[in-house]
Amino acid sequence: MSRSLRVGSIAAIAALAIASLSACSAGNTAETLEIKPDNASATIGTDLLMNNIVVVTGDESSGEHTGPANVTVNISNTGELPAELQSIAVGNASAALADDKGAPLTGIVIPAHGAVAIGGAGNPSARVASVTLSVGGFVPTTFTFKSGRSVQTEASVYPNKGLYKGFGPTASPVAVPTKAASPAAAGTATATGAATAPATGAATAPAAGATAPAGAATATGTASPAAGTH
Repeated sequence: MSRSLRVGSIAAIAALAIASLSACSAGNTAETLEIKPDNASATIGTDLLMNNIVVVTGDESSGEHTGPANVTVNISNTGELPAELQSIAVGNASAALADDKGAPLTGIVIPAHGAVAIGGAGNPSARVASVTLSVGGFVPTTFTFKSGRSVQTEASVYPNKGLYKGFGPTASPVAVPTKAASPAAAGTATATGAATAPATGAATAPAAGATAPAGAATATGTASPAAGTH
């Protein structure tokens, strides 16, 4: 082997060794390996991580969606103090925050060394009343905290299907006037009962009064002895 070939081989081996050592020292994180998760994630400082950020629309499988949408995300806080999420914006539309019962919230607290899932049954929700989105695409989504810190990322847009079935916006519950009708029905029954009472009472009174003519007939019968006298 010529001297130039030996030098070239040694240089190639050295380069591979350096690359291997660098990869080992850097670790196996997705950031190091440049492996991006399927859904968006974002960080604020070293303590707040927003993971699996998805905007869920209706049941459309593709195409443009205009209407309500829900944000689903898992927020973890590794800091020593609680953090309060104050708002989420999808594009230029703000999301309304609510607790798991649907009551409005001014903020969602992520406890120190804890995590909060937003979206899905039993969790607080973030609902946008109306926004235009491309199903299967991405939309700028901004998270703002009470501390004044905020971050924007490109969130995935998925329909209310498959893994995200039940995470999409649902119609507002419509009040069923069953209970309202019951008092009215009860009132009608009372009125009917009231009408029955006078009718019954009225019928009884004449019946009792009819006894008097019977007594009068008896008085007429007292004339029988007079007839016997005859």
